Amino acid sequence: MASTFFGLSIGASGLNAFHAAVNTTANNISNIQTEGYTRQQTNLETSESMRTYQRYGTMGTGVTAKSVTQMRDEYYDTKYWRNNAKYGEYERKYYYMEQIENYYTDSEEVQGFSRLYSKMFNALDSVKNSAGESAVRNEFISDAKEVCVYFNTKANQLSELQSTLNDEIKSVVGNINSIIDKITALNKQINVIEVQGMHANDLRDARNLLVDELSEIIPIEINEEKVINSNYVEGKTPRDMQYTGATLYTIKFNGRLLVDTKENHKLTTVTRDEKDNQSDIDGLYDVCWADSEAKIDLNGYNMTGSLRALFQIRDGNNEDNLKGTVTRADKVNVGGTVKQQVTIEDPSITDITLMNMPESGRLTINSTVYEYDGFSFETDKDGNITKYIFDLKSVVPDDIADSFVGSIAENGDGVNYKGIPYYQNQMNSFLRAFAKTFNDLETTGSYQYDAAKDVDNDGKVDGVGYDYYGNPAESFFVAISSDGKELDFKSTGRATDSANIEFKGTDKDKSRTGADALTSGGNTYWRLTASNIDVAKATRENPKLLGTTTSSKNNPDGVDAYDIVESLQQLQSDIVLFRNCGGDDFLECIYSDVTVDTNQCKVFTENFENVKDTIEAQRTSISGVDEDEEALDLVKFQNAYNLSSKLISVLNEMYDRLILSTGV
Repeated sequence: MASTFFGLSIGASGLNAFHAAVNTTANNISNIQTEGYTRQQTNLETSESMRTYQRYGTMGTGVTAKSVTQMRDEYYDTKYWRNNAKYGEYERKYYYMEQIENYYTDSEEVQGFSRLYSKMFNALDSVKNSAGESAVRNEFISDAKEVCVYFNTKANQLSELQSTLNDEIKSVVGNINSIIDKITALNKQINVIEVQGMHANDLRDARNLLVDELSEIIPIEINEEKVINSNYVEGKTPRDMQYTGATLYTIKFNGRLLVDTKENHKLTTVTRDEKDNQSDIDGLYDVCWADSEAKIDLNGYNMTGSLRALFQIRDGNNEDNLKGTVTRADKVNVGGTVKQQVTIEDPSITDITLMNMPESGRLTINSTVYEYDGFSFETDKDGNITKYIFDLKSVVPDDIADSFVGSIAENGDGVNYKGIPYYQNQMNSFLRAFAKTFNDLETTGSYQYDAAKDVDNDGKVDGVGYDYYGNPAESFFVAISSDGKELDFKSTGRATDSANIEFKGTDKDKSRTGADALTSGGNTYWRLTASNIDVAKATRENPKLLGTTTSSKNNPDGVDAYDIVESLQQLQSDIVLFRNCGGDDFLECIYSDVTVDTNQCKVFTENFENVKDTIEAQRTSISGVDEDEEALDLVKFQNAYNLSSKLISVLNEMYDRLILSTGV
């Protein structure tokens, strides 16, 4: 039966329990501004009753503060983490797309393409009026040089931005590894504390804060399961199973375990041996699993997060990379060395101005990546590319070569986003068309205009373009190779026919010498890019080399003849050069792309930020500290504590009366 003084024990339990509750409330109030803090509560329960062997059976023994736990809702956490990955992706895209948009700004404060382009053609109009004056020619050449420098600068800015993104990808991967290391260490500490029957609330807050940070970088799946003591499982009902206090805490990324309670699987960056796009800088990173170096597809349909944004801005080519059907897989003996050649027909890129593959790169055939170190291409009579022939770095077995035929081959990775490679290739495409047309008019004096733009072929000239001295004109626009040499595009770059071919394709009965193929190493306009276009040095140094007429030096018009100049003026707007538009519409096309994508990123960023704020408000309504609620709890627990104190005071008077007044 209960002791005579048992009531004091009950009152003391109330004092202890509500003292703990007040302490918990005080901890909540003191952490009201602490980032990541989760509101805690003291869980009270009735103490185990005591048998009294009386008619009433048992007697209550007071209250016990069972535990101090967090108030958190897993449902809102999961919603927050999923939305956070989408917010992280578009917020990062918006940041970098704004930079790209600024590169193409054309205003009174910033002289851009449209102003420079118009200025160049205004100078060309002056040449028409005074073709024989060196000063006038010099002004045009200087303005043309400015246009080249403009594109050189834009290409360099995009390359520098690509380098920045590449470095940030490496930094972000390092941050991911650091976060999962911290989470793994916290998992160990949490389990050590909680197997002893306590709750590691502060450590759980630290872990959740890290998970919030991680969820913005990559999409993750979180799962936490209680660990059951196996000694109590077999032959027992679920309610008989004993919880050990430990948990299995896992984080999955891209279908694989990133964190497995006390262990983790890190990511790493692996430098690419080859480029995917012609304009790519050297040393781009792929993100892989560190234990297997298996590449992670950051462009996957279900992929989100800021890491994906960095990848898409850095590598996005709008899926304009080369694709085609493999029709042959031949072994070729060149100079005693056997090489594997792969022929691709029905290519997705048939215009030389749109070619964006690097001279040395990667081909994916039947889900396997093969490196190549050169290629050639063949064109029909209209200049359309009909096939590509790639030289693989390694020879493959005959059965694998045979399996190539009929398969789809893809150059590099097609990244469905308009990133840096896309804008680089758009500039390259425009400049190749512009430079080729300009040079053709300079050197041959003729160009077949688009019927829709020039029905009457007005201004068309035929023959050979001559300079001031009456000599055949040279190319005006050239490309500067990596070794500093000028490429004037007069060399056709045609392949030789010395190769002995052992056929391994469907048309083995046909011979192919490659005599009419243009090679990647030849001087074709594929080698002209925004980063290397320039005005020929000889023309810059001697403006009289600029071709202005198809007339010989014996023509009565002499050095003032300007029939070619009139044709060149058509390039400003009358000749289709880029995306069914004239040259003066180039910036409008590019700017419409970048502004639409930038605005889209801005809209999605704001939308996902609003959703994030809404979910955060819902999450905070449960796990956040509210001043009014905590103040109310203080009053409530104070009153309960005072009542327990009053109970002890009353019992004290009763015991005094019992002891002092009823003594025997």
